[in-house]
Amino acid sequence: MNSTPGTVSKILNYSCVDGPGNRLVVFLQGCNFNCQACHNPHTIGQCNHCGDCIPACHVDALSMVDGRVVFDPEHCDQCDACLDACPIDANPMVSDHTVADILALLHKHKPFLNGITVSGGEPTQQLKFVIDLFAAIKAAPELQEITCFIDSNGHLGASGWEKLLPVTDGVMLDIKAFSQQLHGAMTGKSNHRSLRSAQILRAAGKLHEIRFLLVPGKTDTDEELNQLAEFLGELGDDVQLRLNAFQHHGVRDAARQWEKMSEEGVSLAAERLRAAGISNVVTPAVYV
Repeated sequence: MNSTPGTVSKILNYSCVDGPGNRLVVFLQGCNFNCQACHNPHTIGQCNHCGDCIPACHVDALSMVDGRVVFDPEHCDQCDACLDACPIDANPMVSDHTVADILALLHKHKPFLNGITVSGGEPTQQLKFVIDLFAAIKAAPELQEITCFIDSNGHLGASGWEKLLPVTDGVMLDIKAFSQQLHGAMTGKSNHRSLRSAQILRAAGKLHEIRFLLVPGKTDTDEELNQLAEFLGELGDDVQLRLNAFQHHGVRDAARQWEKMSEEGVSLAAERLRAAGISNVVTPAVYV
């Protein structure tokens, strides 16, 4: 099967929190946002083979060969010290996977799976791989019950969605903030494309849910919640909204000093949104 390999940060054979049912999840490396609140910051950058991670590896799973960092998974004990040592939020443990590799995993675990979710990083950064993968799944008669979902920040343009949506069953779309100033401060990018993506996905019947991260004093304000309710009302108040609570797991730098979002704070936001007519609001089952 001829296809550009995908640069993969991690694969979960089973997950019940990355879309409907039990799913195989492929986390692709690289993101076009630089979110302060990202809990997987090591999926943002691409390794530049500087070698700073090698001394941090106490089991010699990393080495420098011909000017490139080489990872040996047989020696790795998953301590993740190399991730902490990386100065550019990259992952030296990435691996290239072909479409055939992922299909083999789907066949192996198919009795236990409802679908596959491609996440990241930002999966649409590797658009050709995702399209080829989903097209191959749709073409395999024995995988017809496997649904293909994407977890995205929505920064893909309309022409990209036009290519991707015919082989995609659903998209879980993150909207980080509505204020342009706040969105820029939190991600390094404008939110114009993300908001437009929500409209495109809704019109195509592929918007599985909007995800919104509640950060105390930032995205839980009256202004942000009012704009969220207004935007969802325009999309259709039956759109599923998943509220996530900011926690400190994995975050870097200044975000470590941000206040964590409490269960009470999420409940207040959810009540306010429901009162505004947004009926399909999902809140976290666990707060850590």
